[in-house]
Amino acid sequence: MRAQRVWKVNGAASIGQLQSRLDDLNKRLGQLESQHPESWKVEELKASALSLSREIDDIRCAEATAALSELLRK
Repeated sequence: MRAQRVWKVNGAASIGQLQSRLDDLNKRLGQLESQHPESWKVEELKASALSLSREIDDIRCAEATAALSELLRK
């Protein structure tokens, strides 16, 4: 059996905060790519953006799973 990550979710607030951080990262990434496309910082920012987007997806999946579980319990 695979281990699963367990999230304590604060709901839309935590997703909103993560989404805001991701938006900021993407904005900085766009600026850096236009100024210095070969920079190692571009790859670092891309990795951070991917990590944040995965975290957002994981939280959304956890919320959907919890909602579905609640529906199935009824």
